[in-house]
Amino acid sequence: MITLRKAEHRGHLDFGWLNTKHSFSFGSYYDPEHMGFSALRVINDDIIQPNTGFDTHGHRDMEIITYIIQGAIRHQDSEGNVEILPAGEFQLMSAGKGIYHSEYNASDSEPLQLLQIWIEPNTRGGKPSYQQKNFGQEFGLTTIATPDGENGALQIKQDATLRQLILAPNQSLEFDIPLNRNMYVQQVQSELLVDGITISAGDGAKVEHQTQLKLHNPSTTNSTALIFELP
Repeated sequence: MITLRKAEHRGHLDFGWLNTKHSFSFGSYYDPEHMGFSALRVINDDIIQPNTGFDTHGHRDMEIITYIIQGAIRHQDSEGNVEILPAGEFQLMSAGKGIYHSEYNASDSEPLQLLQIWIEPNTRGGKPSYQQKNFGQEFGLTTIATPDGENGALQIKQDATLRQLILAPNQSLEFDIPLNRNMYVQQVQSELLVDGITISAGDGAKVEHQTQLKLHNPSTTNSTALIFELP
């Protein structure tokens, strides 16, 4: 069963410096029908204006993934990490027993677009940790994060796997879903057919009670999506 979450139906807030769209309830946006999906709690699509950003603030007991779509972000946290993340980079911050960080657009002229993703951990407390990596732009599926962090993937504190999907125009791929697993497809760029259902940039698709997905790029440009495998 596939349930669509269309981009235009997301929560939308515009603060001037920040234009943000929420796939699930977050902050002042509350929708009891969209509180998350399995362990996936937040997908925020943020556009941040030059020389602005999020001042230092705290998190705990959350796996926070940042994916840069356009521009670059300047990150600093209480664990001593000071980094610039360009477009295409993935960051995974395990908040553990508590971490403080700030995030700013690193440019003084260009907007920054990113996805901020929260996944609830299966263990609480512990020392915070920080990881970041660019996994390239290879066609097909690229594993980004797993519980064990094998083969160079980021290590996440949850029985979940995040994959990057890139398909060339008219390229197809079939994906086997392990038994009793939930999937969530977040479209990032262009279009994608998910079992024949079209999703566009910003759309999400919950996939439940299925053993396979058929994915196809019907457009004339490369299609990029994030695919979450969840308990």
